[in-house]
Amino acid sequence: GDVTDAASMGNLVQKFQPDEFYHLAANSFVATSWDSPAHYIETNTIGTINCLEGIRQHKKDCRFYFAGSSEMYGDYVKRTGGEVVLDEESPMVAASPYGVSKVAGYQMTKVYRESYNMFATCGILFNHSDTLRGKEFFTRKVTRQLARISWGLQDKITLGNLSAKRDEGSSRDYIRAMYAMLQQDTPDDFVIATGETHSCQEWLDTTLGFFRLDHSYVETSSSLMRPNEVNVLIGNASKAKSVLGWEPKLSYQDLNINMCQYDYHLQSPDPSIYRKADEFLF
Repeated sequence: GDVTDAASMGNLVQKFQPDEFYHLAANSFVATSWDSPAHYIETNTIGTINCLEGIRQHKKDCRFYFAGSSEMYGDYVKRTGGEVVLDEESPMVAASPYGVSKVAGYQMTKVYRESYNMFATCGILFNHSDTLRGKEFFTRKVTRQLARISWGLQDKITLGNLSAKRDEGSSRDYIRAMYAMLQQDTPDDFVIATGETHSCQEWLDTTLGFFRLDHSYVETSSSLMRPNEVNVLIGNASKAKSVLGWEPKLSYQDLNINMCQYDYHLQSPDPSIYRKADEFLF
């Protein structure tokens, strides 16, 4: 189905009659949202409405999950200063076209929940990565390209702002939380986060250590700096822990090691090593 096409979403729900509908991030790469803001609104906002309308018209008892984002808090973090711990009640002042598109989708999900008595839940997920993360995202870009450097397949890695701090968890842990949200008796909104924040520099340094490389392989470019940056993100998942019984299982350090091991094998020119990459997927 095409989330930007209302008829497509309606036909999809009508045909398959799903019990659960997970509307994940159609566009989730924050940096490119400045290049095509209208496209992000079309997929993340209008797309959400199309999904909700399809369910309302054809399978109203279907449970709907909307993928929110810590980027929805945006400028609120800057305005308060310091390392503000964010929860479900914190103000949302988006600082990017991506963040705006997610706030709008989040609000529309709540509107449908309250207006049509639909089971529509919002998960406000903070940063999450894993071995299958797209190669354009910072964490995976670092593990993948440093693995290639370690094998002699490229000479440098070029990065942007390394001082930004993020609350980074494991995607596999966050998927468990998403599923748990739709198994509850009533729909609600939940922050999913580790409660820790780490800088991009720390992720880079840890990964360099794994591959036994130094900073001579790293360069920064102003072209990779965002027009507006959220400097620090850290979340409070107390509600999810209390209501869902959810806890993150994979630590920041183990997540980094897992991704490094995966990319070390996946980027290897040696077929005997490359073939073992799947052992580190999950």
